[in-house]
Parts: sequence; structure tokens; C-alpha cells
Amino acid sequence: MRAFADDEGVPIWKAALRAEDPDGHPLPYLMSGGTDAKSFSTLGMRCYGFSPLLLPADLNFMSLFHGIDERVPVDALKFGVRVLERFLADC
Repeated sequence: MRAFADDEGVPIWKAALRAEDPDGHPLPYLMSGGTDAKSFSTLGMRCYGFSPLLLPADLNFMSLFHGIDERVPVDALKFGVRVLERFLADC
């Protein structure tokens, strides 16, 4: 099995992220939840999520997950949109 860093999408992710945040580093992160990736994996496809957010240092993001007040800051979403636009434009 190839490592995450060996996949061809990783350099594109890094470039898109660093264009908006020069100190940013994409890292593998295992997060529980359900996706369609399980179905795609039966076809031999490797699937990754890429959801860039630039969160304030004082925000306890994990405590907001699926809570009654689940949210992310608007600026974090705007950052993510810019990164994803760059990523898709370069694919």
C-alpha cells in the first residue's frame, strides 16, 4: 500500500494550501464518520477528504462537532473555499 505522501494529489494540496497559508501543512488525520469512500474502495479507488479550514487558535473546534451549537467561523470557510478553488484549478 502506498503512503499518503506518495499520492499524486498531495503536492497539489500542499501548493494550494501554502498559497493561502505559507506555514500550512496538510497532514493525514483519521476522523470518524461515514462517507462514500467505502464503496469506492471496493473498486480499488483511494479516497481522501480535503477540508481546509483556518481556525482561530482559541477555538475548541472538536468540542463543537455535532453539538447543539455546531459551527465554524465564516472566515475559516472563506479560507477553505479559496484553497479548494486553487486545488481544483490545478488538478
